[in-house]
Amino acid sequence: MTACQTRSQTSSPAHSLTRATILAAARTWIGTPYVHQASCKGGGCDCLGLVRGVWRELFGSEPEQPPPYTPDWAERQRAETLRDAAARHLEQIDPRSAGAADVLLFAFRDTSPAKHCALLTTDIDDPAARIIHAHERLPVAEVALFEGWRRKVRFAFRFPGVLELSSRAYSPSGCPADCADQKVRRAVALAKPEVS
Repeated sequence: MTACQTRSQTSSPAHSLTRATILAAARTWIGTPYVHQASCKGGGCDCLGLVRGVWRELFGSEPEQPPPYTPDWAERQRAETLRDAAARHLEQIDPRSAGAADVLLFAFRDTSPAKHCALLTTDIDDPAARIIHAHERLPVAEVALFEGWRRKVRFAFRFPGVLELSSRAYSPSGCPADCADQKVRRAVALAKPEVS
């Protein structure tokens, strides 16, 4: 088995799937060179290969193998092939409500189908929103979701089974900024003696 092959596993994660877990998996791909149609951490991937690789890390084997595709496949087919594939395995959401660890699909022209994907690392309405993606001739990187990219967002999807904790303000540890306060409140509540 090569480093890029995975053994078949269950189709659901063995642990609680949080946004922090997804982002941690995605960030391990940063620096992977761009290779069209590939999905091998450290060896090479394209934008779809990145999402496929993160899926494998979270769920085990992929739910389906994409057919061979050319860089201009979306323009030639004029069909929302990427959106349709994402909808078979991810939960479609309103792009305006996308949060950290959600998958964004981009169309480069108003009249073209979506043909690029990325993982959002912040809420989409964050003025400093960021994405992790692989882009032609560049390695996987976490970059600003600048206005030019924002205008190209066509669809958004969520990994299945994500625990819906707030996606706002993830600390470097991956814990929402308010989770320490929640843990303290919970511990205090448990320590209070019951009055009978």
